[in-house]
Amino acid sequence: MKVLVAPLDWGLGHATRCVPVIREFLRQGAKVELAVVKSNAGLLRRIFPNLRQHLAPSYNIVYPKHGYNMGLWLLKNGAHLNKVIRFERMYAEKMVESHGFDVLFSDNRFGFYSRKAKSIYMTHQRRIAFPPMLSAFEPTGILWHAAVMRHFDEVWVPDLPEYPGFAGRMSHVSLAPRPIKFVGALSRFAGQETRQKEQAAPKYKFVAVVSGVEPARSRFENMLKEAFSKIEGRHAIIMGRPALGVKNWNEGNVDFFTHLEDEAFAETIQSADWVVSRGGYSTIMDMAVLKAKCIFVPTPGQYEQVVLARDLAEARSALTIDEKNFDDRSLLQMISQSSDDVRLPDTPKNELLKQAVLQSFRKRV
Repeated sequence: MKVLVAPLDWGLGHATRCVPVIREFLRQGAKVELAVVKSNAGLLRRIFPNLRQHLAPSYNIVYPKHGYNMGLWLLKNGAHLNKVIRFERMYAEKMVESHGFDVLFSDNRFGFYSRKAKSIYMTHQRRIAFPPMLSAFEPTGILWHAAVMRHFDEVWVPDLPEYPGFAGRMSHVSLAPRPIKFVGALSRFAGQETRQKEQAAPKYKFVAVVSGVEPARSRFENMLKEAFSKIEGRHAIIMGRPALGVKNWNEGNVDFFTHLEDEAFAETIQSADWVVSRGGYSTIMDMAVLKAKCIFVPTPGQYEQVVLARDLAEARSALTIDEKNFDDRSLLQMISQSSDDVRLPDTPKNELLKQAVLQSFRKRV
């Protein structure tokens, strides 16, 4: 069985949540290759140095600064997105014809399917989150995404089958144009035990994880630098820039890491009193597995993150701060008012992903 895995390149979250999928395909004896772009190639090469990589079309997404501009942004860039989708559609067919793939696995790549191979689509947003002023478009969004899913043989949802799971209304939708398989919460840290070091990692008050696409990524990084420099104690910022390699330095009371390999990343997160990060779904899965106490700062323009952070805050599973209010004072005030039992839900062990992988080996009907 030959499988080609293609994560979307809107930040690194889609690539990281594909890691357990790739591992499971390999564990079940499949030959796996990767369709990558420049932004995620380095990360996947470090985790899977022996897997062949193919250069795939990039979506080149840059989010607007303010969420209320997202509707206009989509209208403005709709032609570009359609062009990329058409191109990746041709690319997928060519990859099957040239390399004989039996399965194409698309993590939210809308056009990555083929009539000549089993095509699997993975998404947690079966219901696309719209801000209140655009909520009237939510039914249209569900229908549009359902139309995308009809091109695939089956749809995998990285969440628990029982409502609310982690994504709530976004992943649990009644409309199912193709067979839906919930594959559980996916994190590259699941099942990966961190070896104990002779010398424990430094204890940090705050550790920040920077992620996402530009210019929001750099803006968040700069806000964190300024806030942490004004707060007593030792802090760390993991910059989420694997293309720069693994480098580190210190500025005052803040340690900077361009990127950390999985073991060092896990140890650093687990050494923190609090973790500050964006509220992307993959980040939430990773933090839940690592049992981190989190403060989420949703990316403007990505209302999905607002919904996820809001729901977790209402359940007292995490804290959340709007980016426009984020600074050292709001950060300290937030934790001073929080309870000691703030913790993300547990990620129960199951064999949902294993079962989905094994079933994918069956021939198309």
